Amino acid sequence: MTRTMYLLFGVIAYVVFFATFLYLIAFVGDLPWVPITVDRGGVIGAPWFAALVDVGLIALFGVQHSVMARPAFKRGWTRIVPEPIERSVFVLLASLMLILLYLLWRPIPDSVWTITNEIAVVSIWTLFGIGWGIVLLSTFLLSHFELFGLTQVWRNARGGQSTNPVFRVPFFYAIVRHPLYSGFMLAFFATPDMSVGHLLFAGAMLVYVLIAIHHEERDLVALFGDRYVDYSRRVGMLVPLVGRSRK
Repeated sequence: MTRTMYLLFGVIAYVVFFATFLYLIAFVGDLPWVPITVDRGGVIGAPWFAALVDVGLIALFGVQHSVMARPAFKRGWTRIVPEPIERSVFVLLASLMLILLYLLWRPIPDSVWTITNEIAVVSIWTLFGIGWGIVLLSTFLLSHFELFGLTQVWRNARGGQSTNPVFRVPFFYAIVRHPLYSGFMLAFFATPDMSVGHLLFAGAMLVYVLIAIHHEERDLVALFGDRYVDYSRRVGMLVPLVGRSRK
């Protein structure tokens, strides 16, 4: 019975995540079929106060996401949360942090740039789509369902044991070390109508990504040792050939 409940919880957490991820695309793209986006739907007030609120929301998401992803936190956390659903709990909480960001986001609509050339607009929206495609494909290149907790609850339901991580560099990962983050950054900055609020969102997320990468790479070196060190020397961080480690 417990295994079935864990499996059900993992599926629910995944569904919440996937709905939140799809909303993120509409939120960042200011797509018309959702009520709240980066540029509309929220309370519009003093730009300085809106910026303070928005940065605080991104920081809240970043702290939750980064702290809970650390191995030391996981070792303590699994004394409270059963190991089979540890990842699902993480995914659910991260999704709730994003939902909170959507609900409390304060737009700053002042324009930074507006591009009207039709060819340029189509090209930018194409980059926007490519960015999201890179994000999604990057998760499947390693293990999409393990990344979001389904593999763990399914394995537990069948009585299986967890497996040790394997160092692999498929496709995008042979070009950049963090293609998932590269895709996010491309999608966040690719817009023909950049507002101050949108730029704040993209810029703050870039800062978060750089901080997250620092911690993630330290964990990966601890896990894979010289293999990851050599990989980081050969492969760029977010852009091909750029950000290679000198260690």
